[in-house]
Amino acid sequence: MKITILGSGTSTGVPEIGCKCPVCTSSDPRDNRLRCSGLVETEGLRILIDCGPDFREQMIRLNDFKPLDGVLITHEHYDHVGGLDDLRPFCRFRDVPVYAEQYTAERLRQRIPYCFAEHLYPGVPRITLEEIVPDSPFIIGNPEGNKVEVTPLRVMHGKLPILGYRIGRMAWITDMLTMPGAEYDLLQGLDVLVMNALRPQPHHTHQNLKEALDNAQRIGAGETYFIHMSHHIGFPALSAMRLFRSFRGVICCAGVISVVCAVAGLLISILASTPVGATVVIADLVVFLGCSAVGALVRR
Repeated sequence: MKITILGSGTSTGVPEIGCKCPVCTSSDPRDNRLRCSGLVETEGLRILIDCGPDFREQMIRLNDFKPLDGVLITHEHYDHVGGLDDLRPFCRFRDVPVYAEQYTAERLRQRIPYCFAEHLYPGVPRITLEEIVPDSPFIIGNPEGNKVEVTPLRVMHGKLPILGYRIGRMAWITDMLTMPGAEYDLLQGLDVLVMNALRPQPHHTHQNLKEALDNAQRIGAGETYFIHMSHHIGFPALSAMRLFRSFRGVICCAGVISVVCAVAGLLISILASTPVGATVVIADLVVFLGCSAVGALVRR
């Protein structure tokens, strides 16, 4: 199985338009995130999960134009369905089935009715809507005879019921705030979990970073990757949260380090008869460079 995370950003993408925060202006490629989508290749099949407004750019970047055997839709929000019209090049191979639960399928018919009319005009993407039911596995196949079982999972996006998906020993969950307890049983034995983590602070419809870390530990997949991340999460924040498990812990640790550096600088300035301010700044700089060096070694 090959899993390509085409986009790991939240609905605004990262960088966010007009924002000058450290993450939006970062040169680290991990801080540049298109809207959330993934491509799963398994058992001779290629399955797209969500098709947002960045789908065209994602496919051009991927530079791997091959048939799609199915598109799994998690929910109706634009950042997850805004690119469905851009499926039209893939319809040159054959019709592309789109799988969604009834509520979402109805909304898609309302938003892009020209794609589902009885008589399609030339050039319209030839996509078919296949309605699915949570916790009821179904089969995706292709003309070559390849097949794979997919299990839709019930996930709560705040108060909105949406879907996650399990394919083999991987699962994709986005926009989750909570999940019914019974769904955790369907996530046992995973090799890979892809799951949302919006930001360090709590949110009313998405789980925050601590909640994502707790759920990752509860599910216990071999590897877990975070998606649907906002510009409130940069790579240093992810690393710090892995150590301290809470945003408050990160802040407290930063405060303690600042106090220690100030005290150390003050003592050194007294013993060495150096200017207090400059000595404290140098102490801060030494600690910063030390932490950066450790981080660089860990990333290797």
